[in-house]
Amino acid sequence: MLKRHSRVLAISIAGMLAITLVVACSQKEETVVVQKEEVKPVKIAVVGPHSGDLASYGIPTVRAAELVMERRNALCGVNGRSIELVVEDDVCKPEIATSSATKVAGEGVHAVLGHICSGATKAALGIYKDTNLVAMSPSATNPALTQSGDYPNFFRTIASDDAQAKLEVEFALGVLKVSKIAVLHDKGDYGKGLAEFAKGFIEADSRGEVVLYEGVTPGAVDYSAVVNKIDQSGAEAVIFGGYHPEASKIVSQMRKKGMTTIFISDDGVKDDTFIKVAGEYAEGVYATGPMDTTNNPLAIEAVEAHKKKYGEDPGAFFLNAYAAAQALINAVEKSCSTDYNDIVNVLRNEWVATPLGIIKFDERGDAIGVGFAMYQVKNGAYEEVI
Repeated sequence: MLKRHSRVLAISIAGMLAITLVVACSQKEETVVVQKEEVKPVKIAVVGPHSGDLASYGIPTVRAAELVMERRNALCGVNGRSIELVVEDDVCKPEIATSSATKVAGEGVHAVLGHICSGATKAALGIYKDTNLVAMSPSATNPALTQSGDYPNFFRTIASDDAQAKLEVEFALGVLKVSKIAVLHDKGDYGKGLAEFAKGFIEADSRGEVVLYEGVTPGAVDYSAVVNKIDQSGAEAVIFGGYHPEASKIVSQMRKKGMTTIFISDDGVKDDTFIKVAGEYAEGVYATGPMDTTNNPLAIEAVEAHKKKYGEDPGAFFLNAYAAAQALINAVEKSCSTDYNDIVNVLRNEWVATPLGIIKFDERGDAIGVGFAMYQVKNGAYEEVI
């Protein structure tokens, strides 16, 4: 391995430097200058919410990409080419995501790490498809992104919402033994999609019934109307599809009203920011999230690298993003190419060791071997329960 890196380093240095050859000619005494073409970097875009309410989901992906990039560049990059990141903020908004996608595609990137939210991802994928760009998300879980077949250029290192909703319903009916469930969502691609799956799974199961199905408006200050409906419905549990800003407000208003109704949500809520915002009212809340792989040696290494560089524990989807960055770079390296078809071929046929385990991707673009677990807030922190 060292010999290979040495050879690559030598090639890289030779390629990166402009070489001037000065040829002394005793007869004509003229100087000949030969300029070699500069070796261009492999450019990877990192797009997601890097500001706003959902920045806690996007910033860990930027940091994961930075750590992987720095490590590989220290080892001569990819096939003698350095790696360069192009970071773009989409604030998790579909209308901004399209502009972000157009911008990074115009900058000649070779692959995209992102987006983070399903709605923003869906808005951007058509642009990447038209420009022959692979996009890989660590967190966009909407099933249709892979299962529709509309985006063969899309991959993800997280399982989809049908699996997440199935786990939530099985947990509610089989483990918690509740039968009356209120299903809420935030009307977005991610939250509503997950809620519809949950509703369908409950209705198909004789053990339970949906006593309320309701959408809420993201960003609202007061959710007392829907909280009253939950109370009046007799629901023993709530399954909420959406993100932490709305979940924290709904849970807080439920608890302030004296309601002990069980609250179950998704990976959009399994984030420390939810606990910080909801405070004491977060205690006991259940949320699904990526399976815990923190004992994987590569995960331990990645987390330690994060602590060393940024001085704190990594946030949501960090390991999924780290794995995605590794998979993309591995595809470029194994194929010796930045061509779309070559990258896709390696992603679907070559295994790669990551903090999530050894993974590759199926024909739809879903990572094989990843899944969800159920967590609960205990003493101010999420703890895996199943």
